[in-house]
Amino acid sequence: MSPMTEDKDTLQEELTEDKTAEETVITEETDEDITEETDEDTAEEADEEETEQEDADEALEQERERYLRLFAEFDNFRKRTAREKQEAYGDATARCIGDLLPVVDNFERAVDAPCTDEQYHSGMVMILTQLRNFLEKAGVTEIEALGAEFDPKIHNAIKQTEATEEFPENTVSEVFQKGYMLKERLIRPAMVAVAS
Repeated sequence: MSPMTEDKDTLQEELTEDKTAEETVITEETDEDITEETDEDTAEEADEEETEQEDADEALEQERERYLRLFAEFDNFRKRTAREKQEAYGDATARCIGDLLPVVDNFERAVDAPCTDEQYHSGMVMILTQLRNFLEKAGVTEIEALGAEFDPKIHNAIKQTEATEEFPENTVSEVFQKGYMLKERLIRPAMVAVAS
């Protein structure tokens, strides 16, 4: 081989090596660029996912608070409705019993009045007993007044009498009209005379 051919071959080998080296450098630079871009994309995607997760968590918390408020409002509405229903029932019952009490008073007067017809009198007693049983089942109780200490919450004083041994001061000495309670509710106060 001639020296020229050798130089040519050597030169060609060097060029090939240089080219290969350049391609390797370019490939490495490109790989680095791609890696950097991929890292940046991954970081951006992670940030986006984190932001989306935070938004979703915030929206979930808002919906949870809204649900709790709505549930509390409904529970309050339910309790208020039940209470109003109970009060309306109590008011209606008290009104009905209040309208029935004068009838009971009249039957008591009729039973206490002198009567020559024994059958008539026993019939009136039976009707009065039925009325009292009805009132008892409904939860109506008579206010104990005669001899009791005067209580302006359940007694209506319409007269004063002198105190005696039997009726000391501030006690009920006479009952003009019986008073009644429906469980804890006053239907009608007792009309009384108070010793003073």
